[in-house]
Parts: sequence; structure tokens; C-alpha cells
Amino acid sequence: MKVGTMNREESALLRRTGEAFSLPAFYYVDERHYARELERFFFERWIHAGRVEELPEVGRYVVRSIADESIIITRSSDGQLRAFHNVCRHRGTRLCEAVEGRFPGVIRCPYHAWTFDLTGRLVAAPQMDGLAHFRKEDYPLGEVAVGHWDGHIFLNLAQNPAPLRDQLADLPEKFAAWGMQDLRLVRRIRYDVAANWKLIIHNYSECLHCPGVHPDLQRLSHYLSGENEPANQFYLGGRMILREGVETLSVDGRSVCGGLPGVSPQDRHRVYYYAVLPNLLLSLHPDYMMTHTLWPRGVGRTEIVCEWHVHPLALGRSDFDPEPFIAFWDLTNRQDWHVCEQMQLGLRSRAYRPGPYSPREELLHGFDAIIVGDGEVEVPSSVGSSSNEKPGADPPL
Repeated sequence: MKVGTMNREESALLRRTGEAFSLPAFYYVDERHYARELERFFFERWIHAGRVEELPEVGRYVVRSIADESIIITRSSDGQLRAFHNVCRHRGTRLCEAVEGRFPGVIRCPYHAWTFDLTGRLVAAPQMDGLAHFRKEDYPLGEVAVGHWDGHIFLNLAQNPAPLRDQLADLPEKFAAWGMQDLRLVRRIRYDVAANWKLIIHNYSECLHCPGVHPDLQRLSHYLSGENEPANQFYLGGRMILREGVETLSVDGRSVCGGLPGVSPQDRHRVYYYAVLPNLLLSLHPDYMMTHTLWPRGVGRTEIVCEWHVHPLALGRSDFDPEPFIAFWDLTNRQDWHVCEQMQLGLRSRAYRPGPYSPREELLHGFDAIIVGDGEVEVPSSVGSSSNEKPGADPPL
């Protein structure tokens, strides 16, 4: 099969009324399509870029990169978060090589010492004073839109981006009880996964694979428990139920953090899994938050930054030990990345053809509709909403 094109069989499958099939291979392996996808999803939308707690004081900075773009995020002298292209206005040199650090009050180019303050304003340009028409105010750093939601930092590289609030839809109200801005990082693990970024979201958005791939997860939370929301252009997600007697997702199912203060009694038995498009996987537990930030590094490669955050009160407990839930999810992550890599390999085969989705894979079909560009997602009747939530009881195996 020529992976860069769609044959008649594949086109016919996608057009069938009331049926849902996976996408043709070129959506995952074609370099030109990947470049178009980056523009559409990562350069025109708000993308998750970290946590406000990473920049606690004036001058602290982190650098984020996507494709050929490198972005500096810092806290300026007025206390505001600001973001700039990591490009000197003199001759284009990268300003920062380190991925994090602290500026000494200014940003200085290592090549010819052009110097910018933390608002991006050019304040020094050696040997340029003699030019009649040169004005420092004409050469500020290229600014990038930066926003934050409940402790999460977002960037938007578009020229005139819509407000971040528009893209978040109803998520701020939905998850206000978790008080995410108050949570603090306890561990960060980076993974380099040989799979297209969309396959990571597909895998995250269904649990049909859980009995075979994640037996430890299945032991704590039945793969058919819970319910999904209908997919929309901003996020995909739903919740799953902890089995009776299970306090959280950890090696032994016990919590050493205590429940988060604002979480309701009902939500102390649930875990919420939401893919905030395009690159934040938000997993809210009764006692901690786990995030995955996806950074595409090629058509078949994704860097994934996984972080675990807890409430400050948990950090002060004498019995606090994050290892049980970190070890649990590190194993689960690696199991997921392995099957995603195997799928990426299969998609490159000439034998691959789109296959039918199960009714339990409605979020995948909804995400595919967004990828294809069909506008508003309408899930066919054969791929309906999943709802098997029965508190206190597990569905049959």
C-alpha cells in the first residue's frame, strides 16, 4: 500500500453511513500530512506547556520547543508570565540553550550581546548607535501569547489567538474542586515514544486494552466502569470507577496522600481521564493529579512529559511516600507506550487497512472526525455513549 494516499477501499469505508472505522495509514506516517497537522493543532491552538509553579520568581525561565520553534517562558519584573520566540532580533541566534534557568534581570544574546529586558524590550545593541534610522523600540523580542488555567501554562503561536477560555470550554468549572493551582510537583519522568502523537491520545481514550495490557490497573478499576462524555473539538474524556475497597490507583490501591480537600464524596471513588486537545492528558485522582504533556518530535515520535502533583498538606505528612502511585503509573505508561509503538509499526505495513471501531471506542472515532476536519463531531448510532457506572458494583468480566 502506498501510505501517502487513500485507496478506493479506504475511501468507501470512511463514507459508509452509520459505521465507524479507523483512519488510513497516512494520517500517522506521512510527513507532509504531519507538517500540516502541526500547523493546525500546535501552531493555531493553545498548547499545554507546563505549570505556573515552575516560574515562582522574577527571571526564572523554561524553554519549550515544537518543530523548529523554540519558546522562552519567563516571569517578568511586573510579576506576569511572558513568552517570547527564542530568537535574537539581530541575526536570529538562539538566545537560550539551557531548557531552564534564571535570567539576571535581562536576556542577553550570546553572539553579539544584544540585550532585552524581561518584557522583551531591546535595551542594548552594541555598535548600533551610529545608524541614523536605528531605534531600539523597533526590535523587541517576538512575543508569544501565554495564558494559564488553574496552575497550568498554555502557549499559542497564532498571530491573533482566541482567548484561552474559549478553548477550555466548561473544563474550568468541571474540575474546580481539585484546586489544581495549589498542587505541587513530586516527580517528573520523560518518555521518548516511537509513535505518532495521535496514537497516544487514542490509547489514552479507551480501556478495552486494559485487561490484557494492564492487569494491575484492571485489578483496581474495571475496564468497563464509568462513562464518557461525547467528544468535542476541545477535549475528549470521561471517568472510571475504583473497585470497592480501593482508595486510589497505586501499587496496592491505598492512598498515602489523603483525599484532596475539595473533592466530593462521590469523586473519591472515581478517576477522571481527559485529553485536553491537542497535548494535555489530565488524570485527576481522589488524592493526586497526573499529567502527560505530548510534544511531537516527528511523524512517528513523541516526547511525553509525565508529572505527578499532590496537595501541600500531603507533603507534610510523616507517612507520605509517592513511590506506590508513581511506580504504578510508570509501569502502566511503559505498557501503553509499547503497544503504541507496535501500532505505529503496523501502520507502516502495506497490509494495513482501516478496521471497525467498537461501540466502546466512540472517543477515538470522535477524535478522528476532528483530525479529518469534519467540523462538529457527530457520533454514529452504532458508536454510542458508554455508560456502565454502577457505584459499589463492578461490571461482569
